[in-house]
Amino acid sequence: MRTGTTIRRSLWRWRRNPLRRREDVLEAWILLIVWLVIALAGPVAGVLGAHAAAHSAAQRRAERHSATATLVSDVSSSSLSTGTTGGRIDATVRWTAPDGTRHSGKIPVDEGMKAGSRVTVWTDRQNHLTTAPPAATQAGVDAAFMGAASSFAVVTAAAAGYYGVRIILNRRRRAAWEHEWRDVGSQWGRAAS
Repeated sequence: MRTGTTIRRSLWRWRRNPLRRREDVLEAWILLIVWLVIALAGPVAGVLGAHAAAHSAAQRRAERHSATATLVSDVSSSSLSTGTTGGRIDATVRWTAPDGTRHSGKIPVDEGMKAGSRVTVWTDRQNHLTTAPPAATQAGVDAAFMGAASSFAVVTAAAAGYYGVRIILNRRRRAAWEHEWRDVGSQWGRAAS
């Protein structure tokens, strides 16, 4: 029952009515366009956002590779001055790239590791240290989040546009109503002839 009432209220702008104004018809068309944008562009934006995020994660997985590195020196609590990341201590490691060149750099490792310990590092195509690529499950979660966020952004933009236009149309309706009241008010009190 409530849904039928809501639909009837929203469809009054489409029926012929002597009280219907141009602004009412314009608002009805804009509302129809907004619903079409939400119904069509929202899902498309979601799919494109999810696809872009999944493609980006796959590209990062393809560009990065792991290598086994050797810790250069012991890692102790006195090393805290060199920096910490999440309870881990930055330490210098060395590794050999697939092309045979030797490299070194700093990565966060667990406290108490001894020199010569082996750790896994991730490098990019230029053999610079980088973060590990996202796992397939994390990439899926990120893609789903980006898809939902893209769809939500389209819906929010469409709704904000509609309410912005509605504010302008309401101002025009109020101005027209005030003008009509002034015209009618100026005729009050006159004797009918």
